[in-house]
Amino acid sequence: MTDNKRAKANPPAAGGSMSNRLLGSLREALAAASRDATGEITVGARTEILPKEQPPAAKAPGQPPQATAPPLTPAAQLSAAEAVREAKAPGRGHYEVADPTTRVVRGKGSDPGPAAQSVRTQVVRGKPKVARDNFAEDPVVGWLVVIGGPGLGAFRPIFEGNNTIGRGEDQRIPLDFGDNTISSTEQAYIRYDSMDRSFLFVPNLSKTNVVAINSKRPTGAVKLEHMDVVSMGRTQLAFVPFCGEEFDWAELSGLEA
Repeated sequence: MTDNKRAKANPPAAGGSMSNRLLGSLREALAAASRDATGEITVGARTEILPKEQPPAAKAPGQPPQATAPPLTPAAQLSAAEAVREAKAPGRGHYEVADPTTRVVRGKGSDPGPAAQSVRTQVVRGKPKVARDNFAEDPVVGWLVVIGGPGLGAFRPIFEGNNTIGRGEDQRIPLDFGDNTISSTEQAYIRYDSMDRSFLFVPNLSKTNVVAINSKRPTGAVKLEHMDVVSMGRTQLAFVPFCGEEFDWAELSGLEA
């Protein structure tokens, strides 16, 4: 009878016995300590890795506080938009003013063999010198871009001096895109003169095919201007100059390397 009274007077707590509560707190404390040290929790025979953003579990009373991350610096607290505005602000030094003192030039050899073994990386000190004394090929002075007809989107370079235009591959400006209404040779000429830096279009009046500049049929030499439209047969070409009043290849001799 006495034991029954004692049991009724001290009923078990809702959360389990005292030993179960202690074991639960101990498990939580061990789990928190394990996360703080390694970011891992051992559950039975397997290990689970928690994501960094997951909030930590509750700590047992009396456990020392966790080490907190140092506060963010003002630069790290900036939003993306504020960082962009600060980067664009005048007076920010984001670029080197002085010329680099060392540059690395790597060899072009890639195939194994005696020739490739002789190619080595060279270190060039100081500002590199750029050679501008010899052209690898005829320098381009402008372009004809196909904006209508066969070959739409293609282009042909214009070179210094006299350029013959025709369908044949032997022409200096070959319009070999399949338009058979263009003469195979010397349908017209484009001439660039570096002395006065101008482009002239000269039709070949001995040809029966008619050419036009901006829908007008020239009977003699016509000066070409930027984005003039040259019509030949069923093909239209836009003229795009590279050389002219603003630039000519002859100016390169006066530039510093």
